[in-house]
Amino acid sequence: MEWFEETLHENWRQGIRIKEILYRDQTELQDLMIFESYAWGRVLTLDGVVQTTTGDEFCYHEMIVHVPMLAHGAPRQVLIIGGGDGGCLREALKHEGVERVTQVEIDRSVIDLCRKWLPTISDGAFDHPKARVIIADGARFAAESPERFDVIVVDSTDPIGPGAVLFTEEFYRNVRRLLNPGGILATQCGNPSIKPQELVDTQAAQRAAGFALVDYYLPVVPTYIGGGMALGFATDDPAKRKVGADAIRERGVPKGLRYYTPEVHVAAFAHPAWMIERVGH
Repeated sequence: MEWFEETLHENWRQGIRIKEILYRDQTELQDLMIFESYAWGRVLTLDGVVQTTTGDEFCYHEMIVHVPMLAHGAPRQVLIIGGGDGGCLREALKHEGVERVTQVEIDRSVIDLCRKWLPTISDGAFDHPKARVIIADGARFAAESPERFDVIVVDSTDPIGPGAVLFTEEFYRNVRRLLNPGGILATQCGNPSIKPQELVDTQAAQRAAGFALVDYYLPVVPTYIGGGMALGFATDDPAKRKVGADAIRERGVPKGLRYYTPEVHVAAFAHPAWMIERVGH
């Protein structure tokens, strides 16, 4: 019996039983493995950390994309930084009013391997006429691009290795510059139950970057160690945070979603008492 053991956190480990290793290689930037599991379908790991599984990826991808897009109300231009598995791209393209979704991914091999071994996650999104994929450093793109976007989703790895730069004040300042008035930034902020300081630090960095409102919301993603995730929500239009379920419904929720609902959208911004004490809000 072979198990994948994730050791992202020094005092907490999780294991996923492996049925078959489908692919493993050291790319130019990271150690990448894809395997078939017994309980969660196919699993992608980078540097020993679970990135996504076909069994529960919708929990994460729907929430990190549809919350900012429906809070905005009328996004035309969307930017995804990271997200090489294509799940965020797939979800963003479900919004009919979107004119283009630009994805900036640093590692071409992640996209290629996910298209081959995890095709259900992107579900043809990379070939969509509204999709534009750029292979580049996301931090550099944010610093240099003259383009502007209505929603920016940072679907990054944890703040270690290549992904660490995507959690800095400088990066958030550059991302804020890329947003149109009323634009929204959504980011991956880790598991506050295990490493609350990661959320504290990212929220502080986003405030220091000058956003008028910095908040976070809480989906549950079973195979992300500990289950509970925090996703950052930053904007210069605080009213975007207060959109109610009825207003969201009127904006047109994409059909066929498996996690996101207007009620879940609103409820995800309710924070446990201990988290309010530690992080704020």
